Amino acid sequence: MAKYVTLINWTEKGASTFRDTVGRAEAAKELATAFGGALEQIYWTMGSYDIVAIVDAPDDESASAFVLALGSQGNLRGMTLRAFSADEMKGIIEKVG
Repeated sequence: MAKYVTLINWTEKGASTFRDTVGRAEAAKELATAFGGALEQIYWTMGSYDIVAIVDAPDDESASAFVLALGSQGNLRGMTLRAFSADEMKGIIEKVG
């Protein structure tokens, strides 16, 4: 499966209901499985982002659908980055020649 890093900020709605954030994270784990993936890790952070999540998904389309479904709840907005392991990066480099 492909790995994704999602950098998340709460919306005003999400910040005003911050006490529910752990429960929402548990619900997000269930939602990820509906798209064939897994919410592997979630961290609440200080700094530019409120949350960082590591997601496994079978493909970019599934990862995008998961993030859209999560965002449609109105509690967060985020930026998702495709992440590559060392082995995947070696394969990419080999393609360059």
